[in-house]
Amino acid sequence: MNVLKIGTRGSALALAQVDLTDAALRVACPELCTEREIFITRGDQKLDLNLLTRGEAGGKGLFTRELEDALIEGRIDVAVHSLKDLPGHNPDGLEIAAVLERAPTADILVSKTAGGLDALPHGAHVGTSSVRRARQIAWLRADIVIGEWRGNVPTRLRKLGERAEVSAIVLAEAGLRRLGCELDLEREILKFDGGKWHATSLAGKMMPAIGQGAIALQIRADREAVRGVLARINHPATMTAIRAERELQRLLSGDCSVPVGVQTELRDGRIFMRGILFSELGKPPAEGQAEGGADAPEKVASELFRKLCGAA
Repeated sequence: MNVLKIGTRGSALALAQVDLTDAALRVACPELCTEREIFITRGDQKLDLNLLTRGEAGGKGLFTRELEDALIEGRIDVAVHSLKDLPGHNPDGLEIAAVLERAPTADILVSKTAGGLDALPHGAHVGTSSVRRARQIAWLRADIVIGEWRGNVPTRLRKLGERAEVSAIVLAEAGLRRLGCELDLEREILKFDGGKWHATSLAGKMMPAIGQGAIALQIRADREAVRGVLARINHPATMTAIRAERELQRLLSGDCSVPVGVQTELRDGRIFMRGILFSELGKPPAEGQAEGGADAPEKVASELFRKLCGAA
């Protein structure tokens, strides 16, 4: 094939992810031309939805449906997604053909004062639209007030500067770096678009979302030529890790907003997973870990699922 039609959302972060995809394709397939089609998803339009309440089926498919419909209808060849936005089940006829090398998976606390989560004042207001982040923060600091915080990354940072009552927000390190933020975690510095905040990594305190930091390239399953092109930019280690994480997501009913965190590592031909799963408010989360051969990531995910759900 000579031309690859790429579908994407129109946010700055989504376009940065397409830029990374384009760059990888230019190296692997220099003869290939790419075209972009930008979609406005329901999640982009419905900014009044409160995702923390898990309404609208927990936000399932809110940021992916329009791109997937375009794939099914043949209007685009590949959809570029933040993997953590994808539900655990691909729609019939679609598959994830490739993933780019994973970026850092940590969550970052972006705050108006230094010192990170522990230094926030009693009763501080923290903004997030992620159920997973909200539940983990509440477990670590029960006094903190969690509020819904929607919008793309530049909008969230701008709102943080404007809202005096909000002390901090939580964002993904991967997204901040892809947007070209000046991010110095040792000195707690985040600069972006003229603004300056304190930034503290929550790695070691909070587990990331399933698929966090990974860019997924989704296609129609019957498009062999497209699959062949994307195979040339697939990152095998990342694919192994996300196969495990998405199997855990599938077993947990497939909702990308289930309050579960997971950390996955590959070492010496083995895969290691740690997970945390929240159920009812106020109840301690279930925690577990599992390991096994990297050639069977779904099996390791199944073992972790049993431990998290009390069936081990």
